[in-house]
Amino acid sequence: MSWLLALLQTVAFVLLAPLFAGWVKRVKCWLQNRRPPPLLQSYRDLRKLFGKQVLLSHNASPLFRVAPYIIAGATLLAAAVVPLLAVNLPTAAIADVIVLAGFFALARFFLALAGMDVGTAFGGMGSSREMTLSALAEPAMLMAVFTLAMVAGSTNLSTVIGHILGDGLVLRPSLLFALLSLILVAVAETGRIPVDNPATHLELTMIHEAMILEYSGRHLALIEWAAQLKLMIYGVLIANIFFPWGIATQPGGGALLLALAAIGLKLGVLGTALAVGETVLAKMRLFRVPAFLTLALTLALIGLLSHIILEVA
Repeated sequence: MSWLLALLQTVAFVLLAPLFAGWVKRVKCWLQNRRPPPLLQSYRDLRKLFGKQVLLSHNASPLFRVAPYIIAGATLLAAAVVPLLAVNLPTAAIADVIVLAGFFALARFFLALAGMDVGTAFGGMGSSREMTLSALAEPAMLMAVFTLAMVAGSTNLSTVIGHILGDGLVLRPSLLFALLSLILVAVAETGRIPVDNPATHLELTMIHEAMILEYSGRHLALIEWAAQLKLMIYGVLIANIFFPWGIATQPGGGALLLALAAIGLKLGVLGTALAVGETVLAKMRLFRVPAFLTLALTLALIGLLSHIILEVA
């Protein structure tokens, strides 16, 4: 029963990721006085891409062909270790934040290689920018993880969520700074405004889009689906680690329905906040992004120090 629940949780991740991305798009359209697309438009776009023919460059290597499957597989494994509806599942043994960061790094590595494989100027430029930003974002993410590990005594996601849930509503400066740091990292890692604009194809501003310009058909669908899944993973991390109320601690029909309603509400609020932020903010210049990620690292470091000073000392 527990393994079946873990499998269903992963399937729910995969199926609901386009819905979450579609919700963000709809809210942005409402805020910008534009007619929003249907809520299920993301599913229609993916179905259309899966039905199209795959076009490959003559000098594309086998790496270019297999990279979308590796990217999608690594992101799927990352989703499998993140508690969505319940904790203490059989997958909790590998539900470690360090493992999660490793899956993200694996997907990013092959995406950057695929961007450079064909030899286009845009692909190489996007890969260079992506690896530069990841070198700045990963230390901030790991520092936020270490803050959570100091608070809960573990980097295991289920343990961290259970510890925060057991403490109840307690204001900890360390968790507040870690939350702010993780939000900044999530914006950078998922390619959202103000770091990147997922809706643009301008060569001066592209990062993620520059690496996938040569993809089409099912290859492009897998990469787009993985990007939507990554956005939802970060949303669930923020929702269930820092606001864990409602998540099921014991498998049961009523508890799972309550957890589904709770995570739906929390993701709806986070998606709305993301849409508001992307509406009121403009994309920053690429040379200002390091300062943005340095702020994330500084916030995580302050959170770690505040825990040591206020709660340990």
